[in-house]
Amino acid sequence: MDGEAYATLQKSARDHLWMHFTRMSSYDQADVPIIVRGEGPYVYDAKGNRYLDALAGLFVNQLGHGRTDLVEAAAKQASELAFFPLWSYAHPTAIELAERLAGYAPGDLNRVFFTTGGGEAVETAWKLAKNYFKLTGKPMKHKVISRAIAYHGTTQGALSITGLPGLKAVFEPLVPSTFRVPNTNFYRAPQHGDDLEAFGRWAADEIAVAIENEGPETVAAVFLEPVQNAGGCFPPPPGYFQRVREICDQYDVLLVSDEVICAFGRLGHMFAAERYDFQPDMITFAKGVTSGYSPLGGMMATDRLMEPFLHGTNTFLHGYTFGGHPVSTAVALANLDAFENEGINKHVRANEGAFRATLEKLNDLPIVGDVRGDGFFYGIELVKDKATKETFDDAEAEKLLRGFLSKALYASGLYCRADDRGDPVVQVAPPLICDQEHFDEIEQLLRAVLTEAWSLL
Repeated sequence: MDGEAYATLQKSARDHLWMHFTRMSSYDQADVPIIVRGEGPYVYDAKGNRYLDALAGLFVNQLGHGRTDLVEAAAKQASELAFFPLWSYAHPTAIELAERLAGYAPGDLNRVFFTTGGGEAVETAWKLAKNYFKLTGKPMKHKVISRAIAYHGTTQGALSITGLPGLKAVFEPLVPSTFRVPNTNFYRAPQHGDDLEAFGRWAADEIAVAIENEGPETVAAVFLEPVQNAGGCFPPPPGYFQRVREICDQYDVLLVSDEVICAFGRLGHMFAAERYDFQPDMITFAKGVTSGYSPLGGMMATDRLMEPFLHGTNTFLHGYTFGGHPVSTAVALANLDAFENEGINKHVRANEGAFRATLEKLNDLPIVGDVRGDGFFYGIELVKDKATKETFDDAEAEKLLRGFLSKALYASGLYCRADDRGDPVVQVAPPLICDQEHFDEIEQLLRAVLTEAWSLL
């Protein structure tokens, strides 16, 4: 891109584009990063610089960039039927995708309600939970339990379920009747020593305590990510989800597995509930279902939850204009074809140990306190003191993450996330096509930048 075209884009971006979750003042004196193309696990900016996409866009781009098969699927569908809603009508790709997803999902999660993204999927799941209990004689059941620091979306309902006070304060009052329980951050659970399973049992039992405190007759659902994203990739301890399932059954509370990030290969399976061997009542999904080539999300429900809506005038009065868009569902089918034909899940399972081992090399750095995650989904927690696990205060985190790390990582050629929702972490979740060459590149770039960060501190 020549200098004049670049300058024009920069001015237009400053004058007209409102970027998401972005301090717009950051670009008063700095250029807006403009990404213009991608190829495999790499993206390129308008100046021709290359970056390893170590966050898969935003936990989205499972198959990498530049996939002509997905592009051709979109073009073919658009030429045949560019749009039609699912409001009392259907189209072939939505039908085919619903059947295919039901085949992948555990148990009798046989009904698929399409949205355009993850927040809408979470919103749909909460609305269904409340609607279902009203139709089945338990109209007081409406409350939701979720975990501390968990992120579930930005719509008013999904934001209410989110456990990040800083994201919510400026939008309050939100939807009432949501309650928080502990997450599974074992690194910050000193009272349990080295007993991971005991910690998991305690964390699960806290859900029962919350249900009892609110009254079981008022609690509709528990929303949990299989691996919690915000806070830096908290995997479930052994037995955790099995105990949560028992609790939900005991109190007739619906278990929602929020797999917006965790589904479609991120953890080496189509759905993370399969990896951790538990049966949800609903699964929410988005992101990787199309590898980001077209927007799509959805909520999957068991036959039990659909049953009341199969009779008389009962109707789920909910929907989205672009939910289950024909082009998006066609892309999703092509994406899933590639998953199967190229053995993507098998590749993740075969390489996750090497990815973990490569990232764990960073444990020799004084600033690295913990490396955690599963599959191709890892968080690296940064600390001020390894021995005591002392974290950074707000001013130090601001200086470290926004003052240095985010810019330095990008300048080094690595696109990932430096985040302080919870304790400061760097998150990496590259496209699922990556291998040892890319793991090494991620580790080497992280090592150089984190070493410099420590010297500055």
